[in-house]
Parts: sequence; C-alpha cells; structure tokens
Amino acid sequence: MAAYFIAQYIVNDPELYKEYQAGAGPTIQASGGELLVFDTAAEVVEGTPPGPQTVILKFEDTAAARAWYDSSDYRAVLGKRLESTTGFALISQSMNLG
Repeated sequence: MAAYFIAQYIVNDPELYKEYQAGAGPTIQASGGELLVFDTAAEVVEGTPPGPQTVILKFEDTAAARAWYDSSDYRAVLGKRLESTTGFALISQSMNLG
C-alpha cells in the first residue's frame, strides 16, 4: 500500500534550503520515491498551516518511506531543511476503500 511523505512549511533561509533541495533530490530517487507535489503557494481552504510550501512524495509503502527518511544519505541533508524551514512533516498511508 503506497505511503506519502507530506511536508508543509515556510522557508526562512532560501539559500540553505536550496542546498537541502540539491542534496535531497538524489536520495528520493535512489530510494524509489516519486515527487508528486512541490507547491510554493498552496491555497489554504481550512485551518492555519505554518506556511505556503507543500511537498508530497510517494513511496511503495510505509517501510520504504521510513527507510528513505532514516537513511544516512537523507540524514546528511535533513538538518538543512530543519534549519531553513518552520513547519511539519508526516508519513501517511493510503487506504484501500474498495
């Protein structure tokens, strides 16, 4: 069952965030992940999110998403995102409704 890494945040340090992007992209591809959404101006229809930037990655399953997130390659660049942004990230499983 597919799993999604969803991050929603505001970028406080664009230069450091660019470094994160350059390093994170290859780790996603190497882990079999797929970038589904990269939106810098998401339209809020309910609630108060931390910022306008939304990223959604798709992985084969939760184990694959966690393996990517916990990998040494991703951990090597993760600090740059955490330092350059304010927001949240989560891993969510898809549901089979049928």
